[in-house]
Amino acid sequence: MCLIFSVWFLNSDMALSGKVSTELEIQATAAKFFNLFVERLHHFQNILDTIHETKLHEGDDWHDTRSVKHWTYTIDGKVTTCKEKIEVVDVEKKLITFKLFDGDVGKQYKVLKFHLQVNDKDGGGSVVKWTYEYEKVNEDVAAPYSYLEFGAKATKDIDAHLLQA
Repeated sequence: MCLIFSVWFLNSDMALSGKVSTELEIQATAAKFFNLFVERLHHFQNILDTIHETKLHEGDDWHDTRSVKHWTYTIDGKVTTCKEKIEVVDVEKKLITFKLFDGDVGKQYKVLKFHLQVNDKDGGGSVVKWTYEYEKVNEDVAAPYSYLEFGAKATKDIDAHLLQA
């Protein structure tokens, strides 16, 4: 697996807002990896040891853009909570955008969104790109590098799960 970290800032207020991203190569196809996020998001607590509980907070469907989910997970060694809402699903581009808010996330970030895009590679496998867009509540809060690490570990674990299935 190849891991590449890169950082971009959104505006001149580099201290409070920006984007961080990473790309990882996996063995699973883009469609198989992406479909897990689009069709079986509620199974993540059974696949990833860093996710402890997921529940539908508002709405009837886990994958509807109007639904809100509540997540409990470990990041940086600390049990963390947030609510999440899907903002965009583009099946053709294999792109999905999630907004994280409230709970522990809301105490650190005014905005925390992550964009996941998956593309097939020539010769097999695919490339997973995670991009986190953020606005911190103050300068004392770190950029969400721990979320990049979380995404990288989740990608590795999901790829292993998909290859066993």
